[in-house]
Amino acid sequence: MLLEQIKEPQDIKSLDTEELKQLAEEIRCFLIEKTSVNGGHLASNLGVVELTIALYLAFDLPKDKVIWDVGHQSYTHKILSGRRELFDELRKYGGLSGFPKRKESPYDAFDTGHSSTSISAGLGMALGRDLKGEDYGVVSVIGDGALTGGMAYEALNNAARIKNNFIIVLNDNNMSISENVGGMSKYLNGLRSGTGYNQLKKDVSAALMKIPVIGEGLVDKISRTKNSIKQLVIPGMLFENMGITYLGPVDGHNVRAMVKVFREARKMDHAVLVHVNTKKGKGYPPAEKNPERFHGVEPFDPLTGKPLKKKIYPGYTDVFSKELCRLAEKNPKIVAITAAMPDGTGLKVFSRQYPERFFDVGIAEQHGVTSAAGMAAAGLKPVVAVYSSFLQRGFDQILHDVCIQNLPVVFVLDRAGLVGSDGETHQGIFDLSYLTAIPNMSVMAPKNLWELRRELEFALNHFDRPIAIRYPRGQAYRGLKEFDSPIEYGKGEILYGGKDIALLAVGSMVSTAEHVRDKLKEEGIQCTLANGRFIKPVDEDLVRILAQTHDLIVTLEENVLKGGFGLEVTAFVHKNYPHVKVLNIALPDAYVEHGNVSLLRESLGIDSDSVIRAIRKFYLCKKENDG
Repeated sequence: MLLEQIKEPQDIKSLDTEELKQLAEEIRCFLIEKTSVNGGHLASNLGVVELTIALYLAFDLPKDKVIWDVGHQSYTHKILSGRRELFDELRKYGGLSGFPKRKESPYDAFDTGHSSTSISAGLGMALGRDLKGEDYGVVSVIGDGALTGGMAYEALNNAARIKNNFIIVLNDNNMSISENVGGMSKYLNGLRSGTGYNQLKKDVSAALMKIPVIGEGLVDKISRTKNSIKQLVIPGMLFENMGITYLGPVDGHNVRAMVKVFREARKMDHAVLVHVNTKKGKGYPPAEKNPERFHGVEPFDPLTGKPLKKKIYPGYTDVFSKELCRLAEKNPKIVAITAAMPDGTGLKVFSRQYPERFFDVGIAEQHGVTSAAGMAAAGLKPVVAVYSSFLQRGFDQILHDVCIQNLPVVFVLDRAGLVGSDGETHQGIFDLSYLTAIPNMSVMAPKNLWELRRELEFALNHFDRPIAIRYPRGQAYRGLKEFDSPIEYGKGEILYGGKDIALLAVGSMVSTAEHVRDKLKEEGIQCTLANGRFIKPVDEDLVRILAQTHDLIVTLEENVLKGGFGLEVTAFVHKNYPHVKVLNIALPDAYVEHGNVSLLRESLGIDSDSVIRAIRKFYLCKKENDG
């Protein structure tokens, strides 16, 4: 196999055209084989095999720098840069990351994980190169879906001013995770179907130059009026009108054609955008037919494409989806907003039932939040459904546009807490800290599926200010069903009484606390179990009851400790009940790497066994000191 002979980037430069085609097919087979076992991002990687090969042929890596926007499409890049043998541990704890990591390889020029960042990063790197007087190429690869993010336009606006070479590769597959929406998608559709402007320009210039005496002058006049000609040939010419040379579109599965264009782009002394058309899921029929489903996959049967595990049902996402549709049937003011994630956030069903009340803003969380604020100001009840780690991008808009005006926007945060294999950029472990820091914002977390329903109904029908509901990825907890009291603003609940230790948990950690209570009971330690429900405001009356009846309160949350629920409780207890000890169970002040969630919880000390060990140590030390 050719693939086994590729140990470093230089190895592919000796291959002929047919061998490159063979290599591409072998890489696709390899990707299907490995992701079918480990899971991962498949469709996006199948689509950029030839593009990655062409980049490796046209540039000198790692001297030249390639920055992958988002980075989930970097598997072929990792294979060609000598990491093929590490793919058995892809996305596993301690194994190969599914995204570029500078600490993992010198071929990874920049860490990525969220969308629309590569042009900004690449421009900064190119400016650093020029200021230091160094000589290397910088290439930012960005997808058409990422161009729905405003940050990309901020970068394009500044890229037009650079006085040295900087290459932007637009990987256009007409998809992000879900089908692209908005004006940029329509614009690119026009470019895909338009005639080849650059070839026309070359042909016309060559013909005119042959005219004796006047030919050169005609070419000069045409060059000075080229914007008018472009408007006739290609609709908009957005990039060239910004001052960025546009090359393409070029077939993203024709290696030699791309290499030729990349080498031409490398000669230019300014910013140039190369428009490459690719097919998401290329070469694997199930992924070509349904690229959205094969964007991120769990282990599957490579012959059929069907997942090996049955879908966990109901997940919190499913519960939210069904309840939102039920509430929207009765309340026509309810509208839903997503940032290119209708499936992932559970809004797909809502979009079908209430298409006129559903808004997919593209990969544009900032715009999504502020547009929701506008809808709320107009008298609607907007629900912004988003992954916890992606809402970080809209922090200023939450603070400035929603909360200063105290507008009734409901933020529903999916994938809150540890999410696992996608790693640092996707772990939803900061939302309690950044949301509770904002005045006028309230935050809830359900202990189980029934409480999620009640919290959503409360937020939409009984609350008229900003509020967030956060819940974890995966199966909704079905325990503690008997505790299903109505939601009262800022109030938690005591589930079980005890006399020795008080366990005060929120969200996903309530089930962990339940297990801790059961195990400590076997050891003769009686624990009170309380569900905080509200992270902001903290139920001070509940905390007061616990402090008056226990010498030790243990707080449990799936969020970093700093700025979280536990420290808020600790401050209240120490101020009012200085004799009471508080033990905080939370995540460390650190970024959490990729890996199985169970392994991560254990390694970070928030699984039930780790919590019990921490309580034993703390409790016994306290008893010895008291004695």
